Amino acid sequence: MKKILGRLFAIWAILIFVLTLLPASLYMFLIKNRKDPGRTRLFQNYSRRWMRLFFFCTGCRLKIRGKEHFKPGENYIVVCNHNSLMDIPLSTPFIPGANKTIAKIEMARIPLFGGIYRIGSVLVDRSDKNSRKDSFMKMKEVLQLGMHMCIYPEGTRNRTQYPLKDFHDGAFKLAVDTGKSILPAIIFNTKKVLPPGVPFYFWPSRMEMHFLPPVTVQGGDNYESLKKRLHEIMSDYYEANR
Repeated sequence: MKKILGRLFAIWAILIFVLTLLPASLYMFLIKNRKDPGRTRLFQNYSRRWMRLFFFCTGCRLKIRGKEHFKPGENYIVVCNHNSLMDIPLSTPFIPGANKTIAKIEMARIPLFGGIYRIGSVLVDRSDKNSRKDSFMKMKEVLQLGMHMCIYPEGTRNRTQYPLKDFHDGAFKLAVDTGKSILPAIIFNTKKVLPPGVPFYFWPSRMEMHFLPPVTVQGGDNYESLKKRLHEIMSDYYEANR
């Protein structure tokens, strides 16, 4: 019975998303030629309202903790765990302050949605060495403009039984190169809404995003030590609070 209901909810969620995508696409078209960080602030404000409407209409709820860890005038490298396709429409709009997310270039090729995706993202083709190098420079530019840079250090969705997969190096090399603090974010229950590996299924659930205290880059830090420290902090928190 739950599988049948999950497919019915999926039909409803797709319908709501498509209907709300059309005005969102028009708005993004109108702001696409503005300069950053102003364009990203407009994008985020609209996206937050859009996602609140989508969550309300699909029966999902969102609780956020730890916004006080974002200090006024500071920007961060925000690192999130990654369990579901629902993580990105949750994290990008609800991170306090203008931010961009590192994202796969394949998603930007989807009609209508791709144009929206481009505005909020630093795109990377992971199979192309030059694209990876270029995306690293663009992430630095995002930080230089005073915006947060959101990165999913696991790279892909976690389909394992462990709290987190192993982390890739990029977020931590970026922190060492720029001196920016890393602010961990733990997302809960998005896997219940859109489980990885279960096609055409949606289940209304209460999702949570917890922001933890920022981790400052110390003089003796290298990216390997940062990566290990953040993995331990996030794994321990996930285990203690799930």
